[in-house]
Amino acid sequence: MALSPEQQAEIDAARDSAHTTRRATVPALEEILYSAVPVLDHGFVRVIDYMGDDGAVVQAARVSYGRGTRKVREDAGLIAYLMRHRHSTPFEMCEIKYHVKLPIFVARQWIRHRTASVNEYSARYSVLDNEFYLPEPAQLAAQSSDNRQGRGNVLEGEEAAAVLDLLKRDAEQSWRDYAWMMNEPDETGLPPDSSRQGLARELARMNLNLGFYTQWYWKTDLHNLMHFLSLRADTHAQYEIRVYAEAMMDSLKRWVPLTHDAFLEHRLGAVQLSSRGIETVRRLIRGEAVDQAESGMSAREWRELMTLLERDGAA
Repeated sequence: MALSPEQQAEIDAARDSAHTTRRATVPALEEILYSAVPVLDHGFVRVIDYMGDDGAVVQAARVSYGRGTRKVREDAGLIAYLMRHRHSTPFEMCEIKYHVKLPIFVARQWIRHRTASVNEYSARYSVLDNEFYLPEPAQLAAQSSDNRQGRGNVLEGEEAAAVLDLLKRDAEQSWRDYAWMMNEPDETGLPPDSSRQGLARELARMNLNLGFYTQWYWKTDLHNLMHFLSLRADTHAQYEIRVYAEAMMDSLKRWVPLTHDAFLEHRLGAVQLSSRGIETVRRLIRGEAVDQAESGMSAREWRELMTLLERDGAA
């Protein structure tokens, strides 16, 4: 990730400024406020602003006037209870705003999480940077044979090199054509052709592929942030969005450490069983022999349960 001198100067100026406030602040999060955390080859995540902390969650749950004199252990217990029983409104009292630079195809996945306020860089008004995502060789994989939205074996040798070359060549050519259509300077720095007007930016942008980077401000509350992370920080999530979620997990830990611990324990590291799944577990504990057909579960749910329990396909 490379920031321009102007971008770095803006970040430095923001980090050098200080404000006196009576609102709750979190020193660990203040340490990284405005800083760009690198993600992928040209992307980043920055925390721009936040409101509330673990104390705000507890305060909302108890509807108290202040923080009181309760111990951290008691606050942690309450937050764990709220998480375990899926109480959402106390977590909605905290909000956070990120500045994210990400490939367009990742943004199109991300925007499916509709419970956030989003303002994206507009290619109608501005020219997109000549920056596009190229996967690391370890991420170049074939289509999975048993998962329509997953990856299989990693490509190797000449095939992997050919794919990378094609991705790079197509992106470079599409940006040259994009710049030419708008009559904007290309990567060579040649000035515009004064003999023609150039195509409008809002039309020229359609030539760029989904690997090019966009940027947005993404503001959400703590409850919906954790829902996003529970899906996108999961090992089954696509790698390119998962690495953003993992970077945001660090900011969650800094911001609300008690909530972060409860989230890992009761959400990210936990599973939800169906009523048939629970009954199957009870029967297995009693020593009964149970197979998939008899359990009433689908084949996929059965496999997931057996994997979770570290058992063979049947007892």
